[in-house]
Amino acid sequence: MQIHMWWLDLDVRSKEWLRENLRAEEIPLNVMQNIAEAGGPHPASVEGVLTEADWDFIETQSEFVD
Repeated sequence: MQIHMWWLDLDVRSKEWLRENLRAEEIPLNVMQNIAEAGGPHPASVEGVLTEADWDFIETQSEFVD
């Protein structure tokens, strides 16, 4: 599922962590679990939790006022 479909349902603390750690190599387990709970990719996916397009969205399209 594309990030814009689940981003609004992601908790604010996870959003803040993603913004502050843009393109991080490793994402904490609690953030990955929150992404999955919001409807995003499951942490067990082989290709990783976030794609380059997801990171681009976080960097350019996500709003800081959630």
